[in-house]
Amino acid sequence: MSLESGKRSQPGSELGGKIGDDEQGYDLDLFCIPKHYADDLEKVYIPHGLIMDRTERLAREIMKGMGGHHIVALCVLKGGYKFFADLLDYIKALNRNSDKSIPMTVDFIRLKSYCNDQSTGDIKVIGGDDLSTLTGKDIIDTGKTMKTLLSLLKQYNPKMVKVARAFEYFEVVGFEVPDKFVVGYALDYNEYFRDLNHICVISETGKQKYKA
Repeated sequence: MSLESGKRSQPGSELGGKIGDDEQGYDLDLFCIPKHYADDLEKVYIPHGLIMDRTERLAREIMKGMGGHHIVALCVLKGGYKFFADLLDYIKALNRNSDKSIPMTVDFIRLKSYCNDQSTGDIKVIGGDDLSTLTGKDIIDTGKTMKTLLSLLKQYNPKMVKVARAFEYFEVVGFEVPDKFVVGYALDYNEYFRDLNHICVISETGKQKYKA
């Protein structure tokens, strides 16, 4: 469901689970929230169980759409790691338990674009191995910050690139959400909240407490 933290309000996809602008979320006391974040969140916006159910469906869509080609699953760190791991677990389960399977390898790249709740407009590539291994491969990208990353990937002439996102909207989509700054499920605010299982809306108290 990959990958930048923060506002996610781009056009939706027919595959996505659309959450309306008037969605109020769920009270925090209905869920297990780490005590150190008790005053830093407004609502639980997407519970972890719903994320996992949608991720399983996305894995099926990917298996159906990619054919039998060797693919590379490229994780955009850090915000994409939870979605990446869960999506691959479902794909691996389908590989084991169905007649159709996909040969797959994984790779990682790290990008940074946010400070506090605003995009800096400067996308920094901070890590990553030799991406020449992607040449001629089909790529499932489970990250965000797509404009810069797709431009980078094109230099290596991949055969095909499919973008799978949890909360932003290209070919394979988890959820369409309104324009709110959300954290959790590895999405951060200045590196905090990655340890939160649910997708939550950060409070003004939280923004000030963890402001860079």
